[in-house]
Amino acid sequence: MDYLLDNPDAEQIYQEIIQKIKRLQNRDVVNSMQKRGIGYKVNFGVSIPLLHHIAAEYPKNHLVALKLWNKQWRETMILATLLEEPAEVTENQIDFWVRNFPSVEIAEQAAMNLFSKTRFAYQKAFECCIGKKLLVKIVGLLIIGRLALTDRQSPDECFDPFLELMSPLSKDPQLSTVFSRIFIQIGMRNLNLHGLVIRHAVILKTIDSEISRDNAELILNELDCEEAREIISQRQEKI
Repeated sequence: MDYLLDNPDAEQIYQEIIQKIKRLQNRDVVNSMQKRGIGYKVNFGVSIPLLHHIAAEYPKNHLVALKLWNKQWRETMILATLLEEPAEVTENQIDFWVRNFPSVEIAEQAAMNLFSKTRFAYQKAFECCIGKKLLVKIVGLLIIGRLALTDRQSPDECFDPFLELMSPLSKDPQLSTVFSRIFIQIGMRNLNLHGLVIRHAVILKTIDSEISRDNAELILNELDCEEAREIISQRQEKI
């Protein structure tokens, strides 16, 4: 931590960003989030597009990202996920950040902007999916969903462990919204995974859990149709 504070370049960028966040404060957004039960230690209500605009003004920098994360404001945590260098991220850093996520919003930003781009992405996604805390499981699902959309190089076998987790994860009513969305994303990756997700969803319809059956129905409604197959086929032709 002393090294971070003593690095003049990182400190200058950090201070510039802090001032930009303060100038963009939007009390209406803050009040709206509070009414919806979304609370932060400090929240300036800066929109995600504006935070992306700030991040685009600077090169990725590991030290700056760590300083921003340590500030623990809503905006600084989101900017940390945007300015961190994926190659510099460690397993311990991912674990520490996940344990300290204050909201689904921060979890989603970290999974999308950063964790899915690290060399630990599949490993950490699986570890989170089998975790005990709800938000940790959500992080795992968000990471694997992002990988399904963006990682075109990894083989389909990388997704096999997550298909095996469909049954236990499907039973949690608090995961339902993100669960169905993520497995639909996996199923839309290619025709092979499309068939595998449908097969597992059909099995979910037979287990003794109403939540699981409802989730299975949502997945099948989206995937088990000619329109979905056509979209996947067109995507594969472009690759």
